[in-house]
Amino acid sequence: MQNTQSNGVAYGEDHLEKQDGAPRREGQKGRAFLANLVRELFQTEHSAKTHPLVEAQRLGDVPPAHAMRAVSAHAEDVLSELPSLMRVRGLPVSAGGSAVGEVFSALRDHVADHLLTAEKSYRGTILGMRHGVDLVELIQYVATVEGDALLAAWCARWLSARRPLVEAAARELAWFAARPARAAGPAKQGPIGDLLHGLVSGLELAAIRLRRLASHVEARVAKGDGAHGSASSG
Repeated sequence: MQNTQSNGVAYGEDHLEKQDGAPRREGQKGRAFLANLVRELFQTEHSAKTHPLVEAQRLGDVPPAHAMRAVSAHAEDVLSELPSLMRVRGLPVSAGGSAVGEVFSALRDHVADHLLTAEKSYRGTILGMRHGVDLVELIQYVATVEGDALLAAWCARWLSARRPLVEAAARELAWFAARPARAAGPAKQGPIGDLLHGLVSGLELAAIRLRRLASHVEARVAKGDGAHGSASSG
């Protein structure tokens, strides 16, 4: 028998459908959210494979380069298993995400890295690695909410392998601290890199001198105002 609410509106199947609709909509949004995160994962893993390897090649046979190569090797392994892992779940196998990663890598290599010092480039690569760790941690949370225990377990294994590699790369910043000349040099060697690095360094030096000059002028003005005020009071 169909019940009625106090206002006389039928309280039956329509009410149940509305009540069930909210969890269903949340489930659809959760799945779409997970799909977007997976697309981003393809992008970040492509960057994790490419950028650390570029850093290593520029640095040569030194400890920071070894740490970067370890991250790149892990990302390469991950990229080989990601398509099948996502395909069986009906999640996107994102060629688009990899393509975006390619574009970002090319822009960084041909433009941004000409303007960076070696240590800033290294720190920028670590920042990208840490973004990847945060992303996989979020995917793990979403997979757990969505009831995908196998994907959540995969994320846990990824985190247990990648986190120590990223932390090891971050510890190698001490290598730059002990070599300030190398740290302050251009990230990408070559005529263009040297020219742009020199230009940026010159602009930074000019900005410092302008700030000093402005401070000096302000101090003189303040001193003059103080002397004028004393004379007036006398």
